Amino acid sequence: MIEDYWTFIVIAVAGFLATDIWRWLGVVAGNRLNEESEALYWVRAVATALVMAVTAKLIVFPNGMLADTPLWLRLGAAGIGFAIFLVTGRKVAVGVAVPMGLLIAGLWWIGV
Repeated sequence: MIEDYWTFIVIAVAGFLATDIWRWLGVVAGNRLNEESEALYWVRAVATALVMAVTAKLIVFPNGMLADTPLWLRLGAAGIGFAIFLVTGRKVAVGVAVPMGLLIAGLWWIGV
């Protein structure tokens, strides 16, 4: 019976070894970091820049069903969603739900 699941076991162990050990080492090392250090400001800035780059790529060069939407709809949903995110006190759930709702409404309105 275990022979049937051997592939999944190898994938799970390899995935654990490749990622989770480094995460735990990061947690251990992170407890000793000063949150106000210049290095941590730099790490936050790089992480934010990477997230924004991926978001911009998804908006400007989408794939899948999003590629069938007009650019003005994607830009409008992102812009309005970001504005509402800021107005509501930077609530992430609102910042995700509003652009999704606008995209869905826009797709329904243009008939895609």
